[in-house]
Amino acid sequence: MTEAPELKINEPELIDEVLEALEDFDKDVLIELFADLEASEIARLLESIPDSQRGQLWSIIPEDRNGAVLVELGEVARLSLVNNLENEQVVEAVSNLDSNDLAEMVDTLPDEVGDAIRQSLDYKGLQGLEASLAFPEDSAGRVMETEAVAIRSDITLETVLRFLRSRESIPAHTSGLMVIDRQRAFQGELHLSDLLTHNPSMLVEEVMDKEAINISPLASQHELAIMFRDLDLVSVAVVDDDGILLGRVTLDDMVDILHEEADHQILGAVGLDEDEDLFSPILPSAKRRLFWLGINLVTAFLAAWVIGLFEATLEKIVALAVLMPIVASMGGIAGGQTLTLMIRGLATGKISSANAKWLAYKEIAISAISGMTWAVVVGLVSYFWFSDLRISLVLAASMIINLLIAALSGFGIPMFMKRIGIDPALAGGVVLTTATDVIGFVSFLGLATLFL
Repeated sequence: MTEAPELKINEPELIDEVLEALEDFDKDVLIELFADLEASEIARLLESIPDSQRGQLWSIIPEDRNGAVLVELGEVARLSLVNNLENEQVVEAVSNLDSNDLAEMVDTLPDEVGDAIRQSLDYKGLQGLEASLAFPEDSAGRVMETEAVAIRSDITLETVLRFLRSRESIPAHTSGLMVIDRQRAFQGELHLSDLLTHNPSMLVEEVMDKEAINISPLASQHELAIMFRDLDLVSVAVVDDDGILLGRVTLDDMVDILHEEADHQILGAVGLDEDEDLFSPILPSAKRRLFWLGINLVTAFLAAWVIGLFEATLEKIVALAVLMPIVASMGGIAGGQTLTLMIRGLATGKISSANAKWLAYKEIAISAISGMTWAVVVGLVSYFWFSDLRISLVLAASMIINLLIAALSGFGIPMFMKRIGIDPALAGGVVLTTATDVIGFVSFLGLATLFL
């Protein structure tokens, strides 16, 4: 049995070799290193070296692979590279791309580059491009390929086979052929397995899948990706409101979407874009982060203002200042756990209005158990530390209060944000941290003011 080849780009040694070769611009070594790499690996390699050296590396890439490499690059890295190329070079690179990949290029590149690409297209290519760009950014229409192979239902399988042989090739990720009538209305799908195993004299309509799934071009990319994952689809037809076949969406695009969504949830939580370029220039990266840090600074001042309200209490009992961060920290962690589960549940479509109430009860119950458990622990520790039962009881009570509030915040914040159209993965963490810090300080210092 032949073993699957390993991806060389996963080896840090390759990056070191490339950087070493770039120092002397040893083209022979670079060409040899690139010989067996896929477009996705070359793109990841470009993103793994400083921005200033990408132009040199780009000149080594074979011209017939330039377009595929551009597609695989993150948006920020792609824009940085294209800004250092002539418009003619970009046009030549993207000349063989599918309509959906070309639409992504035009949509993310400078206007003058997009105009140059449009001018280079023939009538059919321009039609396909404009059709893709006409749909909303996060819709199925934006990732739809118009190059789907379509056949009529009233022909024989033998005719289909002759038709395919005359084409010499079919689009990648083709598991079936779209079946249409004379008006291009979608009727079903002829799976390649059925085409190859049934009698060639049979008609397409006799063996085609008449229940084949089709989707609207306005369908959400997220919902479509979930459908591909759950139903193990390879491709799906895209039809308009009149049932006319527009194109198809393929598995490779859905994998990219799921990957981007995962990156968005991870990086969005700390104010970074999913296309953040690891080796981009310093100033652009700093500008993108300043806004997020400014928001966090505002929340920090809010927490400091709350603490300042209890200045007199803190001056009288120094132990409170020592113990105060414990309550806020535990609340932040507990709330973060609930928030993460909620964001994941909302993203995967597992949370609805029907089951949300049960989930809220569950999270509150878990926080109550956690709160009482750790209240006993911190109460005992603080008693042995400061030998003051009242401080221990105040700390324990505030621990329970803050963990309950943390659960409610972790549950309620993403639900509310989704309802008003704000991405909870992007802003939920900041709001949660503010809530748990403020409630933690108010509960601990407020109880201390009342009872100590």
